[in-house]
Amino acid sequence: MNINATLIGQSITFFLFVWFCMKFIWPPIVQALDARKKQIADGLAAGERGRQELELATRRATSDLHEAKQKASEIIAQAEKRSSQIVDEAKDTARAEADRIIAAAQASVAQEVVRAREALRVHVAELAVAGAERILRREVDAKVHADLLTAIQNEL
Repeated sequence: MNINATLIGQSITFFLFVWFCMKFIWPPIVQALDARKKQIADGLAAGERGRQELELATRRATSDLHEAKQKASEIIAQAEKRSSQIVDEAKDTARAEADRIIAAAQASVAQEVVRAREALRVHVAELAVAGAERILRREVDAKVHADLLTAIQNEL
């Protein structure tokens, strides 16, 4: 065999093989590689979007938590303020009630003093009348009158 003919045959076969590969085999391989490349790129982009969404969600959660803490502290402050108001109102009500009770007691005491004075006046008047009766029953004598008045004074 001739080496040149073999070389030419092998070259033609090689070129046919390369043409066949470029026409039928190479395009599906390139398409598969492009599809895989696109899939990997999409996966990386989705991963990046997911990371960004996670950061955004974390920031939102932190913001919401901070907001909730502020609202809770405001509610607590309002509750403390309201409790102070309630305590102050209760103190004012208690003071008013105490003043009313004291005024009623003082009025009652004043009435009792007036009644006691009236009773004392009545009793003094009765004693004076009784003393006058005793004086008038006995004879009129200065010494007897003085003794009688001293006895009346001791009774008062």
